[in-house]
Amino acid sequence: MTTLIQAFRASRPMRSLGIGFAVSAALVAGAQHLAAQAIAAHNSKAPVNYAADRIELQDKQNRVVLSGNVDITQADLQMRAQRTTVAYTDAGSLQIQRIDATGGVVVTRGSERASGDVAVYDFNRKIITMAGNVALRRGTDTLNGGRLVIDLTTGISNIDGRPTGDSGSGAPGQNDATRGSGRVSGSFSVPKT
Repeated sequence: MTTLIQAFRASRPMRSLGIGFAVSAALVAGAQHLAAQAIAAHNSKAPVNYAADRIELQDKQNRVVLSGNVDITQADLQMRAQRTTVAYTDAGSLQIQRIDATGGVVVTRGSERASGDVAVYDFNRKIITMAGNVALRRGTDTLNGGRLVIDLTTGISNIDGRPTGDSGSGAPGQNDATRGSGRVSGSFSVPKT
């Protein structure tokens, strides 16, 4: 993987850009909040690497669009999606502000995996928000809901339930009444003695 900074320096002298992860999500009316440790202690200032089938620099709009099998890594955090839009400011040097990702977004770190339809990585707030058929996996533990907010500073994640009537995919073994009820669902492992 080539760093985004190296790619832009090669194609546009005197410019640099770092990429992180994102998730642009419509607010989902959630009922239940559930806190869980996930993607904790991430270094959001680490260099960002990328790979994609296509990249388009939209200089006048201060954004970069990556499309087709997008793979972005920052330290040990990885994001995969079909399309990402990277917004930045240009005040003498390029500073990334946020990344919006769509199309089967998956964020992983170690044995932790979060997935959803869309995601936004807000670099200033150090928060990743995912929405739409959200699933959080840590080892064999699972949580499912409508919206997930990951605070990279505290390592705390909050999951909101699906709105009533959203059938979602649900977890294996989950009954239909729970799946569409607007509640967070999942399973946790217990010690075997």
